[in-house]
Amino acid sequence: MAAPAQEPGPADASVLVSRFDNGSFEYPIAQAGSFTTYQAGQSLGPWEVTSGAVDLVDDGLWQAAEGNQSLDLNAGIPGAVSQTFTTTPGETYTVTYALAGNPAGGPAVKTGRVLLDGQNIQDFSFDVTGKSFTDMGYIKRQVTFVATAATTTLGFASTTPNSAYGPVVDDVLVTTCSCPC
Repeated sequence: MAAPAQEPGPADASVLVSRFDNGSFEYPIAQAGSFTTYQAGQSLGPWEVTSGAVDLVDDGLWQAAEGNQSLDLNAGIPGAVSQTFTTTPGETYTVTYALAGNPAGGPAVKTGRVLLDGQNIQDFSFDVTGKSFTDMGYIKRQVTFVATAATTTLGFASTTPNSAYGPVVDDVLVTTCSCPC
């Protein structure tokens, strides 16, 4: 469920719409210093694993972009997660997220996509060359969309085949513009 909107400050053109209740994958709690695997059909708080399997990773294993946990979209096989939130039809929204990759094994380039109501709206890739558990090299990515319904389902899916080491997402945030953008 979306958090209530906040009034923008004078220099703030966007309004906080939803941090998704768990945009940083802080619950449930992953195994300390390790990870916990979730299969299709299981939930990580408001996120549902919609295919394959994912690993919820504690920052005792590797650096999180925000908070104490992050999500590896491959747990032996490519996985996907999604969450549904409230939107206003016709309103423009921007999704920002932190992207990295599991540096523990190949391939060097991890790939995936952002899904909106099940449709691909952005492909992404991350090269883990030179990255480590203590320096994941997170980058901020964003994608903008216009809502078509009162609810929207946002998803992240790995397209990294044949690997337990996938793209990593964290710090998901959704904003809308309160003035002409």
